Amino acid sequence: MGNVLKQPLQEKRLFNQRALIALVIVIIVFTLLLSRYFYLQVIKHDYYVDQADGNRNKSHRISPTRGLIYDRNGVLLAENETAYRLQVVTEKTKEFDKQLLQLQSILNLNDDDITRIKKDIKFNPAFKPIIIKEQLTEQQVATFAVQNHQFPGFKATPYLIRKYNHAEVMSHVIGYVSKINAEEFSKKDHSLYASDDYVGKLGIEKYYESELHGKPGLLRSEINAQGRSMSQVMEQPPKHGNTLNLTIDLNLQKAAYEAFGAETGSAIVVNPNNGEILAMISKPGYDTNLFISGISHTAYQALLNAPEKPLFNRSIKGGYEPGSTIKPYMALAGLHHNLITAETTLLSNGTYYLPNQERPYHDWKQGGHGKVNVVDSLAESVNVFFYDLAVKLGIDRIESFLQPFMFGQLTGIDIAGEKRGILPSRAWKKANRNMIWFPGETVITGIGQGYFVITPVQMAQALSVLVSKGTYHPIHLIQKETQSHQVHPSINPKHWDTVQKGMTAVINAPNGTARALASKDYIFAGKSGTSQVFGKSKEDIYKKNEELPKHLRNHALFVAFAPVEKPEIAVVVVAEHGASGTRAAAPIAKKIIDAFMQINRTNSNQEVAPNG
Repeated sequence: MGNVLKQPLQEKRLFNQRALIALVIVIIVFTLLLSRYFYLQVIKHDYYVDQADGNRNKSHRISPTRGLIYDRNGVLLAENETAYRLQVVTEKTKEFDKQLLQLQSILNLNDDDITRIKKDIKFNPAFKPIIIKEQLTEQQVATFAVQNHQFPGFKATPYLIRKYNHAEVMSHVIGYVSKINAEEFSKKDHSLYASDDYVGKLGIEKYYESELHGKPGLLRSEINAQGRSMSQVMEQPPKHGNTLNLTIDLNLQKAAYEAFGAETGSAIVVNPNNGEILAMISKPGYDTNLFISGISHTAYQALLNAPEKPLFNRSIKGGYEPGSTIKPYMALAGLHHNLITAETTLLSNGTYYLPNQERPYHDWKQGGHGKVNVVDSLAESVNVFFYDLAVKLGIDRIESFLQPFMFGQLTGIDIAGEKRGILPSRAWKKANRNMIWFPGETVITGIGQGYFVITPVQMAQALSVLVSKGTYHPIHLIQKETQSHQVHPSINPKHWDTVQKGMTAVINAPNGTARALASKDYIFAGKSGTSQVFGKSKEDIYKKNEELPKHLRNHALFVAFAPVEKPEIAVVVVAEHGASGTRAAAPIAKKIIDAFMQINRTNSNQEVAPNG
């Protein structure tokens, strides 16, 4: 092979080219690194400082304490009680499965509990406390305390839980709280609620949820590389929920509940001078404490399937024909429209006929009541008088006159779940039945039957207006200022007096349907009513309702106010399947009024009692 001739100039040029390329690459890389450094250290400095801070510090939510609920006299009805839960830190225990098996009998853990515990352990770090069981009984806490040395890593810790005093009698007013579900949580402000918070499900607890819940606080924890907390600082203290003071008088509430005895139904007591509800019961009630930590399926089904329907709030959801309790309002409408006067009389022979019709509309008293005026007709509850008056008024005037009393409307009471009643009219029937209105339907509307449906709370609002002679005070359950207005301000004051005279005669006149209840201590007024459960045949029209099986008997209604000379309370009572308003509902109302008078006397004596 021949020798290869070297070319120094060419090699030098090639070397310089390669060196230049390398230099350019170095400059580009250095520029990129410098740019990246500048971006990270200058432009994104604040961002990464926050990120680093976040890795070192964690903010923990501190749940607020739920607001307390008191009755009007300062009796605590809903509070937050210290309870105990058993927790475990699995990294501190070596035989967890064995220990869990031992605890199963002590804590009455079921298969669902075990599945939930193992799932929580699987998806959480070993140093995080896992809840084994909440709301331990005193016996369970004591048993675990004695055997604590056998369960390293397990600890009973205190926490606050809702507790209802007088739970059954207040169940349908206060309602209850329970853990928030997924649907509820999706609708909440996540800055205020966590996925394991408690929220109001019914009653006052639900209606005033935002006031009772409060606002959570923040606790900042400094953590190490393993995620363990090293120190804690309060960043923002929680704002606890507001205290609520009800208008309810617990003593009167208890008296109303007990007045029903074994009967089911509803009673509402309202102060007609300001709209405050002093008592509101739906019987039977239930123990609301069962729902706080989750009621068992068996216990819930027992409540759900109970024939007395304890979960059903009759006061705001129960729909009943008003029956003869509507007659005072019909009388007022007739007087106002100059269709009758206080002296107008009508001969009641026991039946009423529309012109050119053969169908009879019967009075409750066979043979009728003879010659009666409006006061007599209220005292004796004369159907024929009000059949005739209803026809003279016509359904249009009836509907427009009764509407301002809140019949057929939501009262707006401050409790969750109120249902709307039905004030019958041509428009209502066309919209809901797609049928025209018939004259015979006007006849029975005059005595509160047919399509007419009221709720007890609706009747309480209407009665409050009637008793206050036209002043509308919105009924309510929380002590607060409300705005009042006049209903039918053009009504002659004498007409209000005439109607109230008729209601007074129901109790105090010799011919009054409830004369047996007259009191020697005070004068009260009232009106009974019957809400039909089913229609009677022609042969059974005068058959006593008490002779039927209980579930087929009519509902019994009674409305009252006392004392007559200066009313302080208005009372509405519905006794389900009580058959007769006078025999079943009226005695309950009388017991409630007696209790109110006794409570007032006791309070008055306490106010004037000398010190010491």
